[in-house]
Amino acid sequence: TRTTETESSVSTRGTTIQQSTPSVPTSTVMVTTSGVTETGTTSKPTTSGPTPSGSTPRSTTIVTEFGTPMTATASHTTLTRSTTFPASTTSGPSFVASTASTTVSLPSLSTSPMSVTTSGTTPTESFTTTLGTTFSNFTAITVTTTTSEIVSTGSTGTSGPTATSSAVTISGSESWWLCNCTNAICIEDNKIQLVPIICNPPPKPTCANGLSPVRVIDKDGCCWHWECDCYCTGWGDPHYMTFDGLYYSYQGNCTYVLVEEINKTVDNFGVYIDNYHCDTRDVVSCPRTIIVRHETQEVRIATVKPNTLRVEVTVNKQPVALPYKKFGVSIYESGINHVVEIPELKMNVTYNGLSFSIRMPYSLFGNNTHGQCGICNNNTADDCMLPNGNIAQNCETMADHWQVVDPSKPQCSPGLNPTKPSLTTPVENCKESSICKLLLGSVFEPCHSFVRPEKYYAACAFDSCALPGLDLECSSLQVYAATCADQSVCIDWRSHTNGVCSYKCPSDKEYRACGPIKETTCKSSQQNETSTKYVEGCFCPNGTMLYDDAVDVCVNTCGCVGVDMIPREFGEKFTVDCQDCICLEGGKGIVCEPHVCAKQNKTSCDGEGFYEVNEVNSEDSCCPIVTCKCNTSLCTTKAPKCALGFEVHSHIPSGQCCPVYQCVPKRVCVHQNAEFLPNSSVFVDKCQNCFCTNEVNVSTQLNIISCEHIPCNTYCKPGYELQPVKGECCGRCVQTKCIIRTANNSNLILSPGEFKNDPYNNCTIYSCSNIHNQLISSTSEITCPAFNEDTCKPGTITFLPNGCCKTCTPLDSGTSCSVRARKDFIVYKGCRSVDRVVMTECEGTCGTFSLYSAEANSMEHSCSCCRETRTTLRKAELKCPNGHSISHEYTYVESCSCQDTECSSSSQSSESQSTEENDKASTLNRIKRAISLTSK
Repeated sequence: TRTTETESSVSTRGTTIQQSTPSVPTSTVMVTTSGVTETGTTSKPTTSGPTPSGSTPRSTTIVTEFGTPMTATASHTTLTRSTTFPASTTSGPSFVASTASTTVSLPSLSTSPMSVTTSGTTPTESFTTTLGTTFSNFTAITVTTTTSEIVSTGSTGTSGPTATSSAVTISGSESWWLCNCTNAICIEDNKIQLVPIICNPPPKPTCANGLSPVRVIDKDGCCWHWECDCYCTGWGDPHYMTFDGLYYSYQGNCTYVLVEEINKTVDNFGVYIDNYHCDTRDVVSCPRTIIVRHETQEVRIATVKPNTLRVEVTVNKQPVALPYKKFGVSIYESGINHVVEIPELKMNVTYNGLSFSIRMPYSLFGNNTHGQCGICNNNTADDCMLPNGNIAQNCETMADHWQVVDPSKPQCSPGLNPTKPSLTTPVENCKESSICKLLLGSVFEPCHSFVRPEKYYAACAFDSCALPGLDLECSSLQVYAATCADQSVCIDWRSHTNGVCSYKCPSDKEYRACGPIKETTCKSSQQNETSTKYVEGCFCPNGTMLYDDAVDVCVNTCGCVGVDMIPREFGEKFTVDCQDCICLEGGKGIVCEPHVCAKQNKTSCDGEGFYEVNEVNSEDSCCPIVTCKCNTSLCTTKAPKCALGFEVHSHIPSGQCCPVYQCVPKRVCVHQNAEFLPNSSVFVDKCQNCFCTNEVNVSTQLNIISCEHIPCNTYCKPGYELQPVKGECCGRCVQTKCIIRTANNSNLILSPGEFKNDPYNNCTIYSCSNIHNQLISSTSEITCPAFNEDTCKPGTITFLPNGCCKTCTPLDSGTSCSVRARKDFIVYKGCRSVDRVVMTECEGTCGTFSLYSAEANSMEHSCSCCRETRTTLRKAELKCPNGHSISHEYTYVESCSCQDTECSSSSQSSESQSTEENDKASTLNRIKRAISLTSK
């Protein structure tokens, strides 16, 4: 068909795209593409030289029906087949033989059919029509060969190469996706009808778990539909919310399946929880470890300290640093949470030590999960399904059956030890914590329309009563706030708990209740975050930025951060680990080289105790200075051992290392191997008060101990004497004399063995004796014998020696006891005095009596004999038979008197008397003079 056209063209990377606009109505638009690669977008057409033409290329015609004019824009077309053109010349612009041309003929008025001819091309990106439909991803079709002629009329004649290309031929009654939202239908005779897909928004469903549904793009990539994500959470001691929103509590302390596939589509996939008893009564449990298995990896996120947000991460039992990415598993921190993400499965698991959550897409896991999180099918009726497929009466019973074998918990045996029934209601008479009421109040009110708080409130009330004092109720508020943040509702709640649920951040970060899920870093994309979901945690302050996910440092400007974790700006020079470094933009960032030290003078360390040591140089810490140090342990002189009261003093002479020792007084007192400070008490004995003085004994160099005897009472009553008592400091008054009450009520004190007449009656005699350490006093009355004065001669009446009884003085009385002198020879050991020597002796009579004593209840005897009372020693010269003379001492009696002696008994000798009788006789004989009988 020949038409009159206004020609325009645009050059795109050596490709000429020529657009012709017909001046008259036409029903067909021809697009011919031959062996070209288009990488730009057609715009601002300009007039070009003649369009090359020649032999008719083989082509395929695609017909699409539109009711309005249509503009085609070609962009980024990639060739799958090309044709080589022979070299030729034209009157227009010249081009190389490998360059082809594309001719687009567009109608200027409304047309019904449109014909598009393509040859050997496969576009990989898109071109857009005025209908707003995006095309992409052509499918390669069987190539055949047809012939057609392209004629173009212009102001200049054309002559050029002949283009031969491959075309596409499709059998009829077939359809395929030409672009994302365009369906191509083969009609007949190489005519293709393009049918755009029109998407009608589906009605928004209600999810059983109470969360908002999410939009999911259809498999055709054009339209979308609603789905309820599989979202399971657990917190506290612990409380569970299944995928479909069923709430229950379970206090098992073993390891359990949270979710596994019913029909296995992923190798070694599952999420598990390790619970433990978190109270002393072993009544309630708390989560300790979340385990995620995927193919060859097992990720464990374990709580470091119970009831805290501190956790550690291991992969296949080896600790790893975050962020971690390997074999399709990604682990990173997001606010207070640690996240395990499997992008291939579009799922993630979060855990922070107090709570966990599992999010999985319904499109991949719908109706194919079981475990303590239940079946994800938007129906709570089957959430309590057992491993055998039966439905348990309640989820507490169901949870027991999902126990797995854990070598670290030998006490747990799946199926053998059922867990005690869970406490589902708060303790009686327990008032829940006021913190729980925040869930129902104005703080969380913005979220009530998105997520209902009643189940979280019940869990909070239970925790505050079952485990008071652990602040475990904070986990219910934390999980509810996290669920609200997942629904794009931010709740800043911790500031309303009066510090009970506070969260402390490092000094270089600040707490935010609504921070980004992934914090922007210097290494990540600088594009603005468009996600409407939030997460709480510690973030870099405003005006700063996290340097990198693996380098937890906030920086003002994005430069470099080295091993010292100090931010550096580009171009900054610094020294670290004795390396001279510079921060450069690009490459590795930090470039270092070894630090060079200046030369030093060698130091020699002589003298006992000195040794060389490298000291830090204050001017250059990387270049140590060699100095001499003193080590007294290298010295050979040992400190002496000083006596008690002395101590070792040492001093180091200037320029030396080893000390000089001497013993000096400590200025203390020493007693019984103990030291006493001045003015302190010193125990010498209990009868003395002693203390250490400040006075120093010049000879001993020790302080003097001063003592005073403790005060004692020294007065004793008459008849008593102060005598020392063994073990006591003061003496005791002991009776040593007899105290006798006389007839006139006066006291008479007598020593043992002493006797005395009554001062007013000579016939009464008092005496004192000590028998077996017992003082015995006695009173004797003298009974005078019958006396007739008439029988006495005048002048002979007199008193007996006792002063009581009268008698007549006998005219022929015997000789009284006196000294009698005589002369005689002294013979001693065969030697004899030369002359007679005057020697004296006692001679005379003494009184003796025997009378009855009523007090002693026996006869009392008194005997006395005349004996010497005073003697002297005198010397006499003795002559021996051998002719020698010796000097001999002998006793000379100066005076005599009557003295007591033992009385002999006719019936019993003194040897046969008992000891007691002898004591009595000895004592009683002492009163002989009290009763003196008249001799003859």
